[in-house]
Amino acid sequence: MRATALNTGDKDFPAILRKNLEILQVNLGYLCNLSCTHCHVNAGPKRTEVMSLETIQEVLVFIEQAKIKTLDLTGGAPEMNPQFTYLVSRARAMGVKVIDRCNLVILEEPGYEHMAAFLADHEVEIIASLPCYLEDNVDKQRGKGTFQASLAALQRLNALGYGQPGSDLQLNLVFNPQGINLPPEQSALEKTYKDYLLSHYGIVFNRLFALANLPIQRFAKYLTNNNLFEEYMQLLKSNHQAENLEQVMCRNTLSVDWQGYVYDCDFNQMLTLPLGALPESKAHISGLSSSLLNGQPITVRDHCFGCTAGQGSSCTGALKAL
Repeated sequence: MRATALNTGDKDFPAILRKNLEILQVNLGYLCNLSCTHCHVNAGPKRTEVMSLETIQEVLVFIEQAKIKTLDLTGGAPEMNPQFTYLVSRARAMGVKVIDRCNLVILEEPGYEHMAAFLADHEVEIIASLPCYLEDNVDKQRGKGTFQASLAALQRLNALGYGQPGSDLQLNLVFNPQGINLPPEQSALEKTYKDYLLSHYGIVFNRLFALANLPIQRFAKYLTNNNLFEEYMQLLKSNHQAENLEQVMCRNTLSVDWQGYVYDCDFNQMLTLPLGALPESKAHISGLSSSLLNGQPITVRDHCFGCTAGQGSSCTGALKAL
């Protein structure tokens, strides 16, 4: 399903070039146990797109050839791919850092109770979605009962050592704003999260990443249905900060979809925008040489302003302090 974004044929966004490739972000499929309102992937329980073992093998070959430092796994719920543990085990054996973008609730679902321990055993960094520290707000965005399930998962991870002082097991949380708002200042919000979660639930974590919502897929539909699309795009454009261009994630990251096709970023993947280095063809991970990427242009459109507005937004949160 093609997503929508304002002026997808325009190029108002400044031109940017790739740096050395360091991170491979792989979408293992759109299957998910949740259907969050802010999801730019439009993932959910009824989606059937899941990366095959054959494609996973091709990903592993590319990781070795390109000397990838970090494998960033996303979805849907990446853990729902039947080959998730195989891919993680192989990548870790290669000395690659692995990130699991986890919705937390999956760790409490029947059949996945072992997953938290598996992640700890393989020292996988967890970047977990918790769009607010208040129950009503989380359940509004993600579905009734998801906040309590998320707390249970966080407590399970804490018991395994995740987020604890002196531990190498990294647990980072992700905040997404509601409505047509940019994220608040990240460090101040992190302190609020930490104080609240510790005092109310005894939960600890390492860092908070404050991410802007991109106007594509399910969030784009929300904006359109509420006649807010133009207003939100104007908010992003009017808050563009040129200095954020140096650190946007697409400069050192390559995105791979569940079929193995590659894009400049996860958002471009959802819009099926071609890789800037190879705009004439639909590039596949099996035939791609990383040497073709360095210094090449990145495909940009107006949705890219979501990454440069205000404090900036990337897969690891704000790009600068406000």
